[in-house]
Amino acid sequence: MAELPAFFLVTISLLLVVEVPYMADAIRCLCSDCSKTNFTCETDGACMVSTTNIDGEKYQMRGCISLADLVPVGKPFYCLSSEDIRNTHCCDTDFCNKIDITVPGGYTKSSSSSWGPVELVAVIAVPLFLLCVVFIVVVLFHCHQRVYHNRQRLDLEDPSCEMYLAKDKTLPDLVYDLSTSGSGSGLPLFVQRTVARTIVLQEIIGKGRFGEVWRGKWRGGDVAVKIFSSREERSWFREAEIYQTVMLRHENILGFIAADNKDNGTWTQLWLVSDYHEHGSLFDYLNRYNVTIEGMIKLSLSAASGLAHLHMEIVGTQGKPGIAHRDLKSKNILVKKNGMCAIADLGLAVRHDSLTDTIDIAPNQRVGTKRYMAPEVLDETINMKHFDSFKCADIYALGLVYWEIARRCSAGGFHEEYQLPYYDLVPSDPSIEEMRKVVCDQKLRPNIPNWWQSYEALRVMGKMMRECWYSNGAARLTALRIKKTLSQLSIQEDVKI
Repeated sequence: MAELPAFFLVTISLLLVVEVPYMADAIRCLCSDCSKTNFTCETDGACMVSTTNIDGEKYQMRGCISLADLVPVGKPFYCLSSEDIRNTHCCDTDFCNKIDITVPGGYTKSSSSSWGPVELVAVIAVPLFLLCVVFIVVVLFHCHQRVYHNRQRLDLEDPSCEMYLAKDKTLPDLVYDLSTSGSGSGLPLFVQRTVARTIVLQEIIGKGRFGEVWRGKWRGGDVAVKIFSSREERSWFREAEIYQTVMLRHENILGFIAADNKDNGTWTQLWLVSDYHEHGSLFDYLNRYNVTIEGMIKLSLSAASGLAHLHMEIVGTQGKPGIAHRDLKSKNILVKKNGMCAIADLGLAVRHDSLTDTIDIAPNQRVGTKRYMAPEVLDETINMKHFDSFKCADIYALGLVYWEIARRCSAGGFHEEYQLPYYDLVPSDPSIEEMRKVVCDQKLRPNIPNWWQSYEALRVMGKMMRECWYSNGAARLTALRIKKTLSQLSIQEDVKI
């Protein structure tokens, strides 16, 4: 086959794509320039076939175009034909580019000799300009493209959606039916998206470093909507991923309902929809109310039950990996209407794969809350490769939460005002260095009042706290041991759970 003129090589080279690594939704195409892979390639975008006519000779090329290069949407540059010179066809099914397409009229060398400098510059400059445009689009809208891909993944249509979302279905019914009959990891993605798109926001109920929390309405029921800014896409995706872990659903872990993104082309909102609890966080609850001994036991036992389920590995084909929270504190625990706790905010959680003994630490830059960091986290001696290290750090933080609860327990008509752990030893927003000095160097812990010894429940709580705060993480109690101790205490105190 004849050799192409030099100025056409620039244009044609843009159409040839090297082999694309295998991915779940890849399509296979014929590829003229892929001798190493039996003249085939794989892509997440489209197959391409192009026929060029130069001096009456046909030049045909086949190859792959990646999804990122299919711009602008609807009329990609790489799929455009050029009258009389090049005829191009793009398609999106396996080997769809094996077809032969019409040969254009072509041009002759004699006609090119009549071109002036302006025409020659235009022929060379236009492909280079298109390449620059594609590069700029990819760089400037990289983050936007990732959100768009996630939206495409969620944007599934299924006729069974009508059945799932029958008008008499409430959210609890929907979650129960689809979570218990399936993998136990939550609603199907297309149902999540349908639910999220029909929620009406009512009022803002909280703010954080990630964004805002709203109370919303769906079919007359309340839901909580955590709205992440587009800068926090990684945190949103990670938290949604953790919440949808198989067999994670538990009465003392916040009930996840849906994840979705709202993108109108100019801005993006990332939604995480969950159960709504009107009491808010444990931090808010303890600031507003003191608790009875029964209330203290219910809060403490339910928090331990949630953490024990999170930490526990369930072995089997529909099993659950062990999960460590890594940011346990009173602001990340919600209080339900029945006075029980639900552990929330799993954006920093890590999962343990027992088969490979690996930990999938989320690739984000957030760290836990400094006030609740265990000694080994503060002095950076924690073994990041050992999953039990993360569980031990959670237990230390749980001990601090128990101290917050017990201070607000009213016994004998007496209770103390709410305070954060180490309120008397560090500033309101302590640095890592300030916390390390108090916790690691001076080995100080929150004060446990002597009068707690007069009440069995408070005495047991105080003893448990000390056993959660050991400097040596391996010496601390496990969540399951704490749960059993509090269960025995609830029986002694005749607490109805």
